[in-house]
Amino acid sequence: MRRLAHRLLDTGPVVVLALIAGAGSFTHIRDTATEHGQPGWMSWAVAVCIDLTCVMAARERQRDRRTGRVRRGPVSWPVLVLSGGVVLSLAANLQQAEPTVWGWITAATPAGAFLVAVSMLERRVTASRPEASATHAEAQAVAPPDRPALAPATEDEGPAPALVDYARRVADEHHAKHGTPITPDLLRARLGVSDQLASDLLRTLRTAAEPT
Repeated sequence: MRRLAHRLLDTGPVVVLALIAGAGSFTHIRDTATEHGQPGWMSWAVAVCIDLTCVMAARERQRDRRTGRVRRGPVSWPVLVLSGGVVLSLAANLQQAEPTVWGWITAATPAGAFLVAVSMLERRVTASRPEASATHAEAQAVAPPDRPALAPATEDEGPAPALVDYARRVADEHHAKHGTPITPDLLRARLGVSDQLASDLLRTLRTAAEPT
């Protein structure tokens, strides 16, 4: 119950801001569409399209950042779409403003506040999960000083026994901590070995664990 109350107090103001600011911006866009030949349900459709385009583009931009998508140009497609939506939204809001500086500022406030609220919510949604952070930290951890010296593996003998024992200890610690088998990438990062040697070590551990 306390956690729910904390989440409501933490997220509630941002959600309320998004709803109020979105309603104000939506009204300005709808009125502008009505005045320029899009009456009835079409004015509502125009307003929905512009506001939802901004939300969709913001989420896609955050998804690209989270997944590490490589940008192929100076500006990504979600950023370009978001910029276009922002321009249309601000233009529609300013169209309804009194032609004074304060008129433009007050008319643009709902659109600006809506975009700020959406960006805050997206920032929280895409925050790193504790499990992912722990896995990343483990991958970046430096191997302890008791790691045995790396001896070259041969096709006949395989990895050095001391290194196999050390890899087994690291794998057991990972499984006890996270409940999942260690991956080749994590084992490679923990031991500071090559991809091939990490794969050979895991293969040796799995073979040894198979019942005879």
